[in-house]
Amino acid sequence: MKKFHSGFVALIGRPNVGKSTLMNCLIGEKIAITSHKPQTTRNKITSILTKDDFQCVFLDTPGIHKPKSKLGEYMMRSAETTFNEVDLVLMLIEPTTEVQTMDEYVLERIKNVKTPVVLVINKIDTVEREALLEVISVYSKAYPFAEVVPISAMKDRNTGELLEVIRKYLPEGPQYFPADMVTDQPERQIASEIIREKALYLLQDEVPHGIAVEIMSMKKRPDKDIVDVQATIYCERDSHKGIIIGKQGAMLKRIGSTARYDMQRLLGSPIYLQLWVKVKKDWRDSDFLLKNFGYDKKNI
Repeated sequence: MKKFHSGFVALIGRPNVGKSTLMNCLIGEKIAITSHKPQTTRNKITSILTKDDFQCVFLDTPGIHKPKSKLGEYMMRSAETTFNEVDLVLMLIEPTTEVQTMDEYVLERIKNVKTPVVLVINKIDTVEREALLEVISVYSKAYPFAEVVPISAMKDRNTGELLEVIRKYLPEGPQYFPADMVTDQPERQIASEIIREKALYLLQDEVPHGIAVEIMSMKKRPDKDIVDVQATIYCERDSHKGIIIGKQGAMLKRIGSTARYDMQRLLGSPIYLQLWVKVKKDWRDSDFLLKNFGYDKKNI
């Protein structure tokens, strides 16, 4: 009988290095939101990849950074508690020929980790081969990585090779999740993250990262194949509220229409989405509000 392997793999790295993009690429579906802005991921997002002879459970952790708020502290604890609880750690970097300051910070966080760490050099489509070899040399001297795998998550290059490497480190074990299951995240949480992603994308640099989204209601109509979703976007300042809403509500409508497309794919039903915007000043430093928005320290 063919042996089955299963295990847990953490994706770590500094903010905006491509962890969520890689996870979505490997799974083949959009599980984690992506953005050009750093620290987009705020919770450990679990996704599941099942093949004929193995199942890999990925944990996409928040980008490791020096926290400046209680939300930042939550994100760091969320990331760091993962390291010794998994079978393999993938550290993602960009192909720079010097160890970046934030990468040094990440390496400091994992120096006592007993779990094998594989260095994944992302965005290799942006550099020449000679530069890539220098990157490998520089980082290999900085930490005893188990292996080094260059990839491009955006272009889906060498991701098959990365999966082969991951497979090598998974122990024999059971199939933890059904074969057709790709995430353990509740639909409400994914829906709120979709709305947050669209807001971050459309607002660009106009509103800082102080946005949270709460799904107030998600109900399927008893007489029609339509899901009614009511959600609130929270920001930290009155001036931000005006920007999010936009002139005559134009920006809020754009956020809603782009979010609705991905939400309909998620739920498999037409969506009627209603959005509101509220100000919660300094919510990122409020234990009560952080818990209310799903960032509960007890869950770490």
